[in-house]
Amino acid sequence: MIVHNVLDLVHQYGYLFFFLAFSLGPFGIPIPNEVTILTSAVLSRSGFINHWAAYISILIGLITAITIAYFTGKLFGHKFKNKFSHNKHYLIAESILRKRGHVAMCIGMFIPVVRYFMPLLIGVSGIHYTKFALITYSSALLWTITFFCLGNFFGIPILSMLEDIQ
Repeated sequence: MIVHNVLDLVHQYGYLFFFLAFSLGPFGIPIPNEVTILTSAVLSRSGFINHWAAYISILIGLITAITIAYFTGKLFGHKFKNKFSHNKHYLIAESILRKRGHVAMCIGMFIPVVRYFMPLLIGVSGIHYTKFALITYSSALLWTITFFCLGNFFGIPILSMLEDIQ
Protein backbone atom coordinates (compact mmCIF):
# COMPACT_ATOMS: atom_id res chain seq x y z
CA MET A 1 0.00 0.00 0.00
CA ILE A 2 1.13 3.54 -0.75
CA VAL A 3 0.82 4.63 2.89
CA HIS A 4 3.29 1.96 4.03
CA ASN A 5 5.80 2.91 1.31
CA VAL A 6 5.65 6.59 2.24
CA LEU A 7 5.89 5.75 5.94
CA ASP A 8 9.00 3.65 5.25
CA LEU A 9 10.56 6.53 3.32
CA VAL A 10 9.75 8.98 6.12
CA HIS A 11 11.31 6.62 8.68
CA GLN A 12 14.38 6.28 6.49
CA TYR A 13 14.85 9.91 5.39
CA GLY A 14 12.68 11.88 7.79
CA TYR A 15 10.70 14.86 6.60
CA LEU A 16 13.42 15.46 4.02
CA PHE A 17 11.53 12.89 1.94
CA PHE A 18 8.54 15.24 1.56
CA PHE A 19 10.76 18.18 0.71
CA LEU A 20 12.67 16.19 -1.92
CA ALA A 21 9.53 14.61 -3.38
CA PHE A 22 8.10 18.06 -4.06
CA SER A 23 11.25 19.97 -4.92
CA LEU A 24 12.58 17.30 -7.30
CA GLY A 25 9.19 16.53 -8.86
CA PRO A 26 9.75 18.62 -11.98
CA PHE A 27 13.15 17.05 -12.54
CA GLY A 28 11.93 13.55 -13.24
CA ILE A 29 11.24 12.08 -9.80
CA PRO A 30 8.15 9.96 -10.51
CA ILE A 31 6.27 10.58 -7.29
CA PRO A 32 2.81 12.11 -7.87
CA ASN A 33 2.39 15.18 -5.66
CA GLU A 34 -1.30 14.58 -5.05
CA VAL A 35 -0.72 11.04 -3.76
CA THR A 36 2.19 12.16 -1.59
CA ILE A 37 0.30 15.02 0.04
CA LEU A 38 -2.82 12.91 0.61
CA THR A 39 -0.70 10.17 2.15
CA SER A 40 1.15 12.60 4.40
CA ALA A 41 -2.18 13.99 5.60
CA VAL A 42 -3.49 10.49 6.36
CA LEU A 43 -0.28 9.61 8.23
CA SER A 44 -0.35 12.84 10.22
CA ARG A 45 -4.01 12.43 11.11
CA SER A 46 -3.29 8.88 12.24
CA GLY A 47 -0.50 10.19 14.50
CA PHE A 48 2.38 8.47 12.68
CA ILE A 49 4.07 11.72 11.67
CA ASN A 50 3.99 15.33 12.81
CA HIS A 51 1.27 17.27 11.00
CA TRP A 52 3.12 20.60 10.82
CA ALA A 53 6.54 19.17 9.94
CA ALA A 54 5.04 17.22 7.03
CA TYR A 55 3.03 20.17 5.73
CA ILE A 56 5.87 22.69 6.01
CA SER A 57 8.27 20.25 4.28
CA ILE A 58 5.81 19.85 1.42
CA LEU A 59 5.13 23.57 1.06
CA ILE A 60 8.81 24.52 1.14
CA GLY A 61 9.61 21.75 -1.37
CA LEU A 62 6.93 22.99 -3.77
CA ILE A 63 8.00 26.62 -3.43
CA THR A 64 11.61 25.58 -4.05
CA ALA A 65 10.63 23.72 -7.24
CA ILE A 66 8.55 26.53 -8.71
CA THR A 67 11.21 29.11 -7.82
CA ILE A 68 13.90 27.08 -9.57
CA ALA A 69 11.62 26.69 -12.59
CA TYR A 70 10.97 30.45 -12.67
CA PHE A 71 14.65 31.39 -12.52
CA THR A 72 15.50 28.72 -15.09
CA GLY A 73 13.00 30.37 -17.43
CA LYS A 74 14.35 33.81 -16.57
CA LEU A 75 17.99 32.86 -17.13
CA PHE A 76 17.67 30.49 -20.08
CA GLY A 77 14.39 31.77 -21.49
CA HIS A 78 15.82 32.91 -24.79
CA LYS A 79 17.00 29.34 -25.53
CA PHE A 80 13.58 27.90 -24.65
CA LYS A 81 11.79 30.54 -26.66
CA ASN A 82 13.90 29.89 -29.75
CA LYS A 83 13.52 26.13 -29.44
CA PHE A 84 9.76 26.10 -28.85
CA SER A 85 8.68 29.20 -30.80
CA HIS A 86 6.97 27.01 -33.43
CA ASN A 87 5.52 24.47 -31.00
CA LYS A 88 1.70 24.62 -30.98
CA HIS A 89 1.39 23.85 -27.25
CA TYR A 90 3.98 26.45 -26.29
CA LEU A 91 2.23 29.11 -28.38
CA ILE A 92 -1.13 28.29 -26.81
CA ALA A 93 0.34 28.42 -23.29
CA GLU A 94 2.06 31.71 -24.04
CA SER A 95 -1.17 33.16 -25.41
CA ILE A 96 -3.14 32.08 -22.33
CA LEU A 97 -0.51 33.57 -20.04
CA ARG A 98 -0.57 36.85 -21.97
CA LYS A 99 -4.38 37.13 -21.97
CA ARG A 100 -5.19 35.75 -18.53
CA GLY A 101 -1.88 36.08 -16.67
CA HIS A 102 -2.97 36.22 -13.03
CA VAL A 103 -5.71 33.62 -13.38
CA ALA A 104 -3.50 31.31 -15.45
CA MET A 105 -0.74 31.49 -12.85
CA CYS A 106 -3.20 30.69 -10.09
CA ILE A 107 -5.06 27.86 -11.84
CA GLY A 108 -1.84 26.39 -13.22
CA MET A 109 -0.82 25.44 -9.69
CA PHE A 110 -3.79 23.09 -9.43
CA ILE A 111 -3.05 21.16 -12.62
CA PRO A 112 -0.51 18.31 -12.44
CA VAL A 113 2.58 18.82 -14.64
CA VAL A 114 1.41 22.37 -15.50
CA ARG A 115 2.29 23.34 -11.92
CA TYR A 116 5.98 22.92 -12.81
CA PHE A 117 5.95 24.23 -16.39
CA MET A 118 3.93 27.35 -15.69
CA PRO A 119 6.69 28.98 -13.56
CA LEU A 120 9.18 28.22 -16.34
CA LEU A 121 6.92 29.92 -18.87
CA ILE A 122 6.38 32.85 -16.49
CA GLY A 123 10.15 33.27 -16.22
CA VAL A 124 10.53 33.10 -20.01
CA SER A 125 7.81 35.72 -20.46
CA GLY A 126 9.72 38.20 -18.31
CA ILE A 127 7.16 38.70 -15.56
CA HIS A 128 8.82 40.39 -12.57
CA TYR A 129 9.73 38.13 -9.64
CA THR A 130 7.59 40.00 -7.10
CA LYS A 131 4.46 39.50 -9.15
CA PHE A 132 5.38 35.87 -9.79
CA ALA A 133 6.07 35.23 -6.10
CA LEU A 134 2.92 36.90 -4.85
CA ILE A 135 0.61 34.98 -7.16
CA THR A 136 2.27 31.57 -7.39
CA TYR A 137 3.34 31.28 -3.75
CA SER A 138 -0.19 32.19 -2.67
CA SER A 139 -1.54 29.59 -5.09
CA ALA A 140 0.93 27.01 -3.78
CA LEU A 141 -0.23 27.73 -0.24
CA LEU A 142 -3.87 27.35 -1.31
CA TRP A 143 -3.16 24.14 -3.26
CA THR A 144 -1.24 22.48 -0.41
CA ILE A 145 -3.83 23.48 2.19
CA THR A 146 -6.63 22.16 -0.02
CA PHE A 147 -5.00 18.79 -0.62
CA PHE A 148 -3.80 18.44 2.96
CA CYS A 149 -7.35 19.08 4.21
CA LEU A 150 -8.78 16.65 1.64
CA GLY A 151 -6.27 14.09 2.86
CA ASN A 152 -7.26 14.69 6.47
CA PHE A 153 -10.96 14.18 5.79
CA PHE A 154 -11.10 11.87 2.78
CA GLY A 155 -7.57 10.50 2.45
CA ILE A 156 -8.14 6.88 3.40
CA PRO A 157 -11.00 6.29 0.90
CA ILE A 158 -9.13 8.17 -1.84
CA LEU A 159 -5.93 6.19 -1.31
CA SER A 160 -7.93 2.95 -1.20
CA MET A 161 -9.46 3.82 -4.57
CA LEU A 162 -6.00 4.51 -5.98
CA GLU A 163 -4.78 1.15 -4.72
CA ASP A 164 -7.72 -0.60 -6.43
CA ILE A 165 -6.87 1.09 -9.75
CA GLN A 166 -3.24 -0.13 -9.72
